Amino acid sequence: MATNETDSKMPFTEHLEELRRRLIICFVAVGIGFVISYFFAKQIFEILMRPLIKAMPPGEGLIFTALPEAFITYLKVALLTGIGLASPVIIYQFWRFLAPGLYNRERRALFPIVLFSTVFFLGGALFGYFVVFPFGFKFFIGFASDSIRALPSIREYLKFATKLLFAFGFIFELPLFAFFLARLGLITAETLRKKQKYAILIIFMLAAILTPPDVVTQVMMAGPLLILYELSVWIVKVFARKPLDLEEEETSAESMEHGA
Repeated sequence: MATNETDSKMPFTEHLEELRRRLIICFVAVGIGFVISYFFAKQIFEILMRPLIKAMPPGEGLIFTALPEAFITYLKVALLTGIGLASPVIIYQFWRFLAPGLYNRERRALFPIVLFSTVFFLGGALFGYFVVFPFGFKFFIGFASDSIRALPSIREYLKFATKLLFAFGFIFELPLFAFFLARLGLITAETLRKKQKYAILIIFMLAAILTPPDVVTQVMMAGPLLILYELSVWIVKVFARKPLDLEEEETSAESMEHGA
């Protein structure tokens, strides 16, 4: 019977100790990233604010209404950036914790999945920053008038911006998620086609939940989601497990059982 190369029936307490050690390394990496990022928190936040500042009238800017608000905002920026800087270490520790329990084939598959999930997430966040932010902020600022001024606070803007960036990052994972389910044999392209009208409804509901309560950002999230859904259909069509693959795996599993 085939077993993992490192399958030595590690006791549960040793698993917990290994998890604790990996988590400590991750927290230390985040702490180091936080300290480094704090020295550049102001510059990082200015980059994050740039799409909004460009949409505002000349000379306008963001405000803070409580004395510690700017300091706390920079701390949050430093923490988020620190997590981003530490993400390679976090991913590596996650990989090292899971690797002993995986077969060689699963190990080879896991690393590309982690790599591409990071790429897709960054792609979604960049799409939100460079495409959605300029159009969305211009729309919101357009409601200002001679008697109504836009005075966004830095705390509310950071909350708003990070929520949208994370939302766009996660929705761009849809093709990868579809690929994973297709390789497991859980979905087919035909099923996705038949359920397309329900998927469209769910997409707009999801966009309404993940974005602020306005039509512009909801449509700007739903549009890419519809495109990603169509891309996922083609990915499933190409990479779905064929019946022959399933029969070969069942035959292989039966032969291993008999061999054991």
